[in-house]
Amino acid sequence: MRPTGRLHLGHLYGALNNWASLQDEYECYYMVADWHALTTDYANTAAIPSNIREMVIDWLTAGIDPDKCTIFTQSEVIEHAELNLLLGMVTPLGWLFRCPTYKEQLSEIKDKDLHNLGFLGYPVLQAADIMIYKAHAVPVGEDQLPHLELTREIVRRFNNFYGDIFPEPQARLTKSARVPGIDARKMSKSYGNSISIAEDAAVIKQKVQKMFTDPQKIRANDPGHPEGCVVFAFHSIFNPEGKQREVECKNSQIGCVACKAQLVSLMDKAMEPLREKRNSILKDKNLVDDILSAGNKKAKAFAQQTMSEVRKTVLHR
Repeated sequence: MRPTGRLHLGHLYGALNNWASLQDEYECYYMVADWHALTTDYANTAAIPSNIREMVIDWLTAGIDPDKCTIFTQSEVIEHAELNLLLGMVTPLGWLFRCPTYKEQLSEIKDKDLHNLGFLGYPVLQAADIMIYKAHAVPVGEDQLPHLELTREIVRRFNNFYGDIFPEPQARLTKSARVPGIDARKMSKSYGNSISIAEDAAVIKQKVQKMFTDPQKIRANDPGHPEGCVVFAFHSIFNPEGKQREVECKNSQIGCVACKAQLVSLMDKAMEPLREKRNSILKDKNLVDDILSAGNKKAKAFAQQTMSEVRKTVLHR
């Protein structure tokens, strides 16, 4: 993940809960992608160090366990950059220009100049991040499959030139709950519509009250359309009786005010343990530094071994 500061519920239910479960099934490497943050935020880097700390704290809060996985910072393992350079030699430009995210963000992000080599080439760096640990599986959602397929194409082309050095990473498809923003758009800090992991109870109440609801349900006894309601989307995540709530809404048995009030209670109960865990983590001022130091050392040792093999094959030394 790119270090953008405090993470939100979209990250928790879209990725982190899955990451936590994978720790018991795979040897996992979880990377703070600070170089990737530079591909779009290169003009203002002052917040990156504090963002790294905040993000790792949220990872720990969500159950990422440094005793079960490797947590490290991308820029502390410079071998990523070396492999990125070599992969760039064999990656056709046409592959990068076809990347869905490249075209999408060029059209959507208007306040930043993304016409730079770093942004165009970020999928190559992403491939290096995966390949340098000879990963066999990468956890992705269906929308990320084209990105992983590009990595697989780079692996095949590289291996075709230099021999079978890297395995083709397979997709570890993850089913995740869709967590909309409070305004019904995709949850994003840049949209100002997110709810942070371990959010304060008072802020949760404030944000739930702002959530968009069914515009056709003006009175409590009007029949509702929960499939288009942000509040119901959150009930489907936090309410064990979400199906019953759907029936009640459609049958005019509950109004939006009462529905929101129950959601506040359910969310507060679910997130209280996260708040407590985060507060406990914050008490140890050296914890994040110690975790990253150990993780960086382990990741670097693996990366150095891979690059030694690559240099012998590509540069004949």
